Order: sequence, then structure tokens, then C-alpha cells
Amino acid sequence: MEQLSLEDLAVYRARLRGCLLGGAIGDALGHPVEGLSLPAIRARYGERGVTGPVPDLDGVTGRISEETQLTLFTAEGWLGGYARAMAKGISGAETAMVHDAYQCWQETQDHPGPPPRDGLRHRMGRLREEQWLYARRGAGPATAAGLREQHVPVPWLPVDGTPGPVNPGSKGCGAVVRSAPFGFTGSDPEGAFELAARCAQITHGHPTGYYAAGAFAAMVSHLLDGESVAAAVLLSMELLAGYPGHEETTAALRQAVDLARTGPATPSKVESLGAGWTGEQALSVGVYAALAPTEYREDRTPVEAALLVAVNHSGDSDSTGSICGNLLGAHYGDGLLPAHWLRQIEGRAVIAALADDFAAEVHPGERRPWINH
Repeated sequence: MEQLSLEDLAVYRARLRGCLLGGAIGDALGHPVEGLSLPAIRARYGERGVTGPVPDLDGVTGRISEETQLTLFTAEGWLGGYARAMAKGISGAETAMVHDAYQCWQETQDHPGPPPRDGLRHRMGRLREEQWLYARRGAGPATAAGLREQHVPVPWLPVDGTPGPVNPGSKGCGAVVRSAPFGFTGSDPEGAFELAARCAQITHGHPTGYYAAGAFAAMVSHLLDGESVAAAVLLSMELLAGYPGHEETTAALRQAVDLARTGPATPSKVESLGAGWTGEQALSVGVYAALAPTEYREDRTPVEAALLVAVNHSGDSDSTGSICGNLLGAHYGDGLLPAHWLRQIEGRAVIAALADDFAAEVHPGERRPWINH
């Protein structure tokens, strides 16, 4: 990959850190209210709903859910495949390594803590050694069922709107929410799109489900290249329009873009986009929250206000919050994330370290030890 200047590498690393950490913040904001109706959220937290990180049912604040867990395993899996390709001069292992990383994540869900390395089928990576990741935080049934199918995507097959072999009727949001790291890979947005779409088919075979994942990765790729959020969304929609069967995903994104132009964000506008349980709805809500103007008080930054828009609605609040956080973090970098929220986020040091090592591997600079574990 191209070697960046120290200044450009610092910007790239900040955006990558921002993407992963911003997604974790949005996830943690939405996790305690996932599945609650908006009236129930207001009854519990007041008319404004959630206004910052709140305790979950166990009384713990800042816990991430499976959205962030799987996003981290996506990053580690691709990074392992890329490092192997660089060492051996043979590419094409990345999709297989992502598949193995998801299997490794599944094993964290089957054990109370890190077992001996010879006790696991999938032994790759450092994340398997992190006790805090051995927590069940509500993975969707399509993800769990899909991983049992052991489907490894073929990296050279076209992305053409054909239903995938695993869960061909599923377009749940479990694929899109884990796909931000495919935008980090140093590929162009089209490459990021197709990589994300193929790896989405490990668990979700409906074209709308894997196109939403692809479009999201393309947005992140554009943001890391310095595009505005609005430009990243529109450019990714242009890319999406070239794929057969894109219409449902495109329509959901078009609705979000048009709604963002109608004035300040409101919960009723968010809910008009759907609850976020499917891939295109979750992406639509996350995009809307990142794009729409917000009325925020003096004690709120635009990033905070947008994240609160993303989670205060009836439905899959942690998914929509994580998508919004990924987008805003990739745009602004980690320096503009709300530090008082970030300090409460589970695993933040590990998330930042993985981001730094990913950046250093994709754009060679200071080498770090992550991939040697």
C-alpha cells in the first residue's frame, strides 16, 4: 500500500479510530433501549429520551453489544488476511480470514472466557484473549444460523444481485452493522463495496442485506478519503445504482437523504424510515441521523446531537446508533468524539489499539504488534 506522510497517516489513523470508537459509542447509547418503543423510552428517561450513556438492565453503563463485537472481529479478520497476503505475496485469503474471524467470535459466545488455544477450532487473533468480549449481547438469529453454514465467500465471483447461498431471504441488519472496516482497507470505494457485500453473504443472502453492507463500506471509504458525509452518501448511492437489484436499498437511502433536507431531525421523522431491524432501514436511519440538521443545546455538540437522534426511536437503537457513530467518527476523527461519553465505553483501549495497528498495516508507518499475536 501507499506510504503516507506522517501528517496524512495521523489523519487516516484519527478517522479510523473515530470510526471504530464512534460506532462503539453509538452502540452503547442505543443498547439499553434496543427494542423499546419511543413512548417507553420517554416514560423511562423523560421527554427528551436518552440524553447520554445510561445503565443497562444489569446497571452497567457503556457496554457495547454484538454490533461492535462483530465489527472488531471483521477488522481483525481482514487484517490477518492482508498481513498474510503481504508476507506470502498471494492475495485472496481476506474473505476466508474474515469468515474465520466470525467463527472465532461465535466461539467467544460459547465459552465463559478465553479457553486454551488448543481448545478452540479458530485460534487466530488477539481479540479471542479479551475477557470482555466473551459476553452474549444479543446476536440476531440470522447471524447465528448463518455462521453454522460455514460459507466462505469466493473473492472473484461477481456481486450481481443473486441471492446468496446462506439465508437467501434474510436482509436483517446483522451484516451491515459489522461492515465499516471494509472501508478501511485501502481499496477504492467499489472494492470496499464488493468486499463487504461478499462477506455479508457469510450470514445474510438477501441482496438488500448485502447491498446495504456494501453501500455502508463504500461510504466509510469515501469518508476516509476526506469526503463530506453528504458527498460520501451520494457517491455511494451512485455506485450502488450500477448493481442489479439495488432498488430497495437505494430507495431507503434516497428517503433518508430527502428527509434530511426537510429541516431539523425529529423522532417522528426517524420513525418514518422504519425501525432499523433490516439492513436498508438501519442504514437509512443511521445516514439520516448523520446528515440531518439538529437542534442542540449549548451542552451538546453536533456529534452528540446526531447520535441521540440515532438512538431515540422505536426499534433497533444500538444498530442505528453504531452506524451513525461509524459515519461521524470516520468523518470527524476521534478528536471530536464526546470524551465524557467515550471514557465510559467498554473496551475502548483495545478498540483504539486495533484501529492504530490497522492503519499502520494498510499505510505502512510505525509497526505495531497486533497481528503477531
